[in-house]
Amino acid sequence: RYEQREDFAVVIQPFFRNTLLPLDSTSKPDMSFFAADCFHFSVRGYAEMAMALWNNMLEPVGEKQTYNNFTHDRSKLRCPNPEKPFLSTRRNSGFGNSDVSLEKTESSVPYWAVIVTAVAGVLVGSL
Repeated sequence: RYEQREDFAVVIQPFFRNTLLPLDSTSKPDMSFFAADCFHFSVRGYAEMAMALWNNMLEPVGEKQTYNNFTHDRSKLRCPNPEKPFLSTRRNSGFGNSDVSLEKTESSVPYWAVIVTAVAGVLVGSL
């Protein structure tokens, strides 16, 4: 719904989509990236995610990195390109003039297929 706006944009930053668990030198999970609860990130983990997010925001739509390699290397932090010193959006990445249909389209899956699949799933599950 924001495609036609010139003053606002929503852009998915996929840097975490294909990220693997960071490993230490013994090929075990590197716990220095995680907090004591082993679920949330530590300061080091948040720093890595912040760098990956920043780099993703500078990359053009369609060319964004979909992983984070957890190298703890400050040199991988990118600076804005002098030719494009701004955060990348669909519009300034060259997709703004494309014929993107924003209208609701008919679903490619018929409604009855969903019902049949659900009933079949219940039957198989009960067996």
